[in-house]
Amino acid sequence: MVLGEFGELRRAGLSYRFAQATLETTITWRLEPEGAGTRLFLEHAGFDLDSPLGRKALDGMGRGWPSVLERLATVLAEPAG
Repeated sequence: MVLGEFGELRRAGLSYRFAQATLETTITWRLEPEGAGTRLFLEHAGFDLDSPLGRKALDGMGRGWPSVLERLATVLAEPAG
């Protein structure tokens, strides 16, 4: 877990390439102030839906993101320290 404050970074991303060269996806996120907090916008793109591997990856990762974001919300709600 990382605790701290971030400066002016509003958008960042990661690119993933799997062992199968046909699957390379990009995760992009941005942070925007909202009220007393911050809203996270996340996009996971680059799935080749013409490929069986791409469709399988989209299905698997699409089911996984809700639990990742739930866990993130839980961690962020915990008191620091």
